[in-house]
Amino acid sequence: MLAPVNAVKDDKALLAALNDINPKFGSFCENVCGDIFALPLISQKTKCLILVAIDVANQSIDAVGAPFEAHVTMALQQGATIEEIEELLLLTCAYAGANKSASGFAKLNQIKAKI
Repeated sequence: MLAPVNAVKDDKALLAALNDINPKFGSFCENVCGDIFALPLISQKTKCLILVAIDVANQSIDAVGAPFEAHVTMALQQGATIEEIEELLLLTCAYAGANKSASGFAKLNQIKAKI
């Protein structure tokens, strides 16, 4: 069985975007986050969905440099569906707060309009 694609290290567009922010930042993210994504026990898809939930809880959704859209894109590339992400946002509504998940739904609607 082939190992799953690393959602960080194998995503050239993501790495380019991180390096555009700052090359040292991009390298740090590629190495640290890529190594975490290489750990085998939690699937790439699940890790991406966890990041989306963390973004909502931290309100890292729509500010400059906010990772929400990148994490949603990563989740979709790893096989998550829009419906799963919407259900996840409902979960964050109960556990992180309605106002926080509302921001997530608003941003998700913008992302859906692009795809």
